[in-house]
Amino acid sequence: MTEAARRPLSEGESKELLARYGVVVAPFAVVPDEQAAVRAAEDFGFPVAVKGHGEGLAHKTELDLVALNLATTGQVRNEAKRMLSSGAPGLTGVVISPMVRGRREFVAGLFRDLDFGPVVMFGLGGVFAEALNDVVFRLAPVTEKEALSMLSELKSVKLLDAFRGEAATDRRALVRVITGLSELAINRPDVAEVDVNPLLVGPDGSVSAVDALVVLGDAEKRAPTHPPVGLGELARFFHPKSIAVVGASNAFGKWGQRLPANLIAGGFKGEIHFVNPRGGKMWGRIVHRDVRDIPGPVDLAAVTVPAGQVMGLLDSFAQKGIRHLLLITSGFGETGQEGRELERLLVRRATELGIILFGPNTMGISNPHLNLRLLGVSVGGTAGDTALVSQSGNMGVQLLEFAANQGIGIRAFAGSGNEASVTVEDFMEGFEVDELTRTVLLYLESVKNGRRFFESARRVGLKKPVVALKGGRTEAGERAAASHTGALAANHRIFDAACRQAGVVTVDNPIEMLDVSAVFSGLPLPKGRRVAILTLGGGWGVVTSDLCADRRLTVAPLDDSVLAALDRLLPPYWSRANPVDLVGESDPELPIKALELLAAWEGCDAVINLGIYGRSHLLNASVSAVKIADPSFDPAMTGFYREFGERAERAYLEAVVSAIEKHGKPIIGVNLVSGNSTRTLFEVEGARYRGVFFNSPERAVNALHHMCRYADFASAALTGVKNPHPAEPLRPH
Repeated sequence: MTEAARRPLSEGESKELLARYGVVVAPFAVVPDEQAAVRAAEDFGFPVAVKGHGEGLAHKTELDLVALNLATTGQVRNEAKRMLSSGAPGLTGVVISPMVRGRREFVAGLFRDLDFGPVVMFGLGGVFAEALNDVVFRLAPVTEKEALSMLSELKSVKLLDAFRGEAATDRRALVRVITGLSELAINRPDVAEVDVNPLLVGPDGSVSAVDALVVLGDAEKRAPTHPPVGLGELARFFHPKSIAVVGASNAFGKWGQRLPANLIAGGFKGEIHFVNPRGGKMWGRIVHRDVRDIPGPVDLAAVTVPAGQVMGLLDSFAQKGIRHLLLITSGFGETGQEGRELERLLVRRATELGIILFGPNTMGISNPHLNLRLLGVSVGGTAGDTALVSQSGNMGVQLLEFAANQGIGIRAFAGSGNEASVTVEDFMEGFEVDELTRTVLLYLESVKNGRRFFESARRVGLKKPVVALKGGRTEAGERAAASHTGALAANHRIFDAACRQAGVVTVDNPIEMLDVSAVFSGLPLPKGRRVAILTLGGGWGVVTSDLCADRRLTVAPLDDSVLAALDRLLPPYWSRANPVDLVGESDPELPIKALELLAAWEGCDAVINLGIYGRSHLLNASVSAVKIADPSFDPAMTGFYREFGERAERAYLEAVVSAIEKHGKPIIGVNLVSGNSTRTLFEVEGARYRGVFFNSPERAVNALHHMCRYADFASAALTGVKNPHPAEPLRPH
């Protein structure tokens, strides 16, 4: 929107409009001259403020049109006369208002984001507003519950409580301000921007808008550039019966060699065709010069030829009846303006021919359930229920490898690349109804349609967890994202607000993403934030308690019945508190019995166990040391102790999973030592849930914290949802 298209309302008009939407406005009077100003000041009582009034006066302080704390009629008369004679453009009078006392200042407003639409803001105001930048956002419409949540997210939230002799802030009034701005944004699309600053809290806790600005104008809208791809069409990329690799090559390391090699090595059961203008044979198979020479239908073409050659292939694809194109090739929008224009023309021509374009600049796709590994790298992964979409190919490969190492099964993987046609929004709508997907992982650098992403993510979040890692969160990151994906990253704070409203769990790094995926994949959701801690040694229990407090998890005090049961089980010198310290006891049955007691305890919603699993590594190390130190040590005992340790570990794992299934609570473990293993998830045959063991208390507590965040969202949002999995669109119709 151009500045000429924007029209700031006068202060009086702004306040009158906001008052109609529930914003409590401080008393004011608009007067035409200094005599009327004096009369208004006398009516209000001194001291008063005098400000210039008129449309377009958006920056009155800079124009020297604000005078505060005027205590006499003379001061009011002089200031009003000075302002009225200033010649400021648009000035039609002055505003008189009593000075509102209060030491706590906040700011509220709304604006229209190009990607996400109307956004409501609330935060700390006053002289520290810009320095501390303590503000929170929500996409309109905003419910009362969401408005209350905004207040609690402020770093300066304590200012809302009783403060230095002043009463607690009327939070209901602040909620009315936030929800009123939300209603205004929805009802009045001609309102482009609102700034309520300061929003003053009086000594009695009352709230009033001292100054306000409303700007009218036709909201700038970003034209839709990516129409939705039908779910059935999206599914066909992941369920092809025949694939043509266009640009097939015998040269080691080239994409045309790596793609078919990984397909074949992965055990794909469909037909694989090689295409290269040179023809000949490759690996004993015919290399077709043109896709039109392939006998029979082709469901999917995977293209690796240089960017300049891709356009020339489209007609032959259309003639062959190929409607799904996986464009591995780079050299398009991520390279700059020339590449963006080439990408645009390619999409337009593909659309004219009825071809759906996936990519370009993609690492590929996989569907382990069908042994489809159409990737440029030899990363496998077992079939599972975690779906992964990554706008960065390298990040996606890293996440796939991490998932494989940690035992996380993959539903499907998509390196979405530049998203010229198929976008993350299309995937979100697919995950919403895909029965095999239980957890969604996203690495994003931008979204093509913010509002569509938000709405689809919120629907998915009602049924299954969505975990997002956002690149481009800093100025440097935004520049890197723009050069990498060919799209500017959305403002990360608005993105975070959208995710919070939609129930999306946001994480800060890839390992955290995989940790959260592990607990969502392997454990039931907690029903609250009360935690029982079971530890082999006291120090870890103390550290974990502190970590829980930092993450708003409650280490609940043990009740008398649990204390009595543990007294019968443990030595008399045990901690008799939560965390429950096993004081280094070596009896392998003791942790199992203590764990069952805590899991059955109604006073906790989750259990963290520390240093119990992983003891077999230390046992093996001890045996190795004794073998070296004691020449008489029987070598046969090495195998005995190894088997003993493995049996004890297995018994504990089975006990953990049994307790999870019996009591419906998440139980998260921390290894005593992990050896060389990075695995997190451990299967027990026939069990619905899995054992989850991390290598540090920080990772365990953080993962539980994210589970609680999602559970808080789901418990409120899932009311009345009876069938969370109505269909399975990632299978072709």
